[in-house]
Amino acid sequence: MSKSRFLYVTYIRTTPEKLWEALTNPEFTKRYWCEVRNESTWKKDADWKLVAPDGRVADSGKVLEIDPPRRLVVSWKHELLPDVRDEVASRATFELEQAADSVKLTVIHESDVPDSKIIRSVSGGWPAILASLKSLLETGAALEVTAKWPKGM
Repeated sequence: MSKSRFLYVTYIRTTPEKLWEALTNPEFTKRYWCEVRNESTWKKDADWKLVAPDGRVADSGKVLEIDPPRRLVVSWKHELLPDVRDEVASRATFELEQAADSVKLTVIHESDVPDSKIIRSVSGGWPAILASLKSLLETGAALEVTAKWPKGM
């Protein structure tokens, strides 16, 4: 069976600890991720969710693996768009690796569903979110394109 997969690698001039905080701290995530709060206790088998500014849960899942500040794997279920909401949960993996004065961040979002709707959707979103994260950590300012929750969502 063919899987659907999105892969993104970037290098960010920061420390693994600061990048980990940026990925897991809800006050930090809302600064670069369209005002969403990435909420969890960040323990294995814990629930996690992305909460939109209006309080709706946009995405949710479980923490499958966690090894701060090196690796985080979560199951991922979209909750808002009807055509994506009906698909089975996918997986998002975040790997952080020291690389000289930077951290190599690898994001793998995959699904067992061939031609997955969620993978098509996140493939359009992840590049802007991760570029905004990089900008925020390196310059102190996130990108304007990810500053606000999308109108009509």
